[in-house]
Amino acid sequence: MDPPFNEIYKTLLYNQITNTERDVPEIPFSFSVTAVVEEVELPVIDVSRLIHGAEKEREKCKEEIARASREWGFFQVINHGISMDVLEKMRQEQIRVFREPFDKKSKSEKFSAGSYRWGTPSATCLRQLSWSEAFHVPMTDISNNKDFTTLSSTMEKFASEAEALAYMLAEVLAEKSGQKSSFFKENCVRNTCYLRMNRYPPCPKPSEVYGLMPHTDSDFLTILYQDQVGGLQLIKDDRWIAVKPNPRALIINIGDLFQAWSNGMYKSVEHRVMTNPTVERFSTAYFLCPSYDAVIECSSDCPAYRNFSFREFRQQVQEDVKKLGFKVGLPRFLNHLY
Repeated sequence: MDPPFNEIYKTLLYNQITNTERDVPEIPFSFSVTAVVEEVELPVIDVSRLIHGAEKEREKCKEEIARASREWGFFQVINHGISMDVLEKMRQEQIRVFREPFDKKSKSEKFSAGSYRWGTPSATCLRQLSWSEAFHVPMTDISNNKDFTTLSSTMEKFASEAEALAYMLAEVLAEKSGQKSSFFKENCVRNTCYLRMNRYPPCPKPSEVYGLMPHTDSDFLTILYQDQVGGLQLIKDDRWIAVKPNPRALIINIGDLFQAWSNGMYKSVEHRVMTNPTVERFSTAYFLCPSYDAVIECSSDCPAYRNFSFREFRQQVQEDVKKLGFKVGLPRFLNHLY
């Protein structure tokens, strides 16, 4: 069932021990394992007020969303419109898919070629290895799937409801930053938005390997449904904190594109997933992305970032990962004229 993690672990460990070269790229500080001071509950926002609340309640809800996006870059939503029945079905179908033998998963015809991923192909040391496997599925694959299995129908239901929630939240954040809220309906398309189903197998070396390396998300915003195992951590006030799971909530986090588009008002925060020595963890994430040609333009007379297309951003990220072993992201696009 599991990918050959132990084999790649041994290879990377051997390479680390025997590597005497001095030109190995330096790993960012955030990749080092640091003591987590506390487990916290992210801000919790009842988003049903956006639909059913009176005007004063709607405005209060919008301000809470904007404040959490400015101060945390992460928050939780409850009464979000996706039923517990859909979420539980999504989890069960996901478990069933990941239970298949590794050879079958890696050649799965359920989704388009290349959808199944595991580990970190570019890893040159243990700190760059992610002890996880995933199915990365574009929204068009989901909506065009005509096999009518329980998996495809459940994914379609979850994806369409997550998509509606993402647009609603993005439009609120655009409005509160003085931007045009119609931007997302005009520029975000189904062939670049996607679902990612994740599984984090038990790891015998939890102090040495991440479930998912420290990173920021290369999108506008992400909606995450996770189980109650825990392991998600993020940086707040220059230190790592652990996110306490909430069975009623979905987690929302701001991506790089929203940080640039809002001229740094909203924060794309570095986060990671820790491994667990005994328990596997499951999660499903929806990523709101624009078309490849969409231009991310700062909303300011003194823009912190230069204009760039989503295609250019993705290519730069891929180049950095290939060359350095990790993503650099927005610092590559800083506007040096101001």
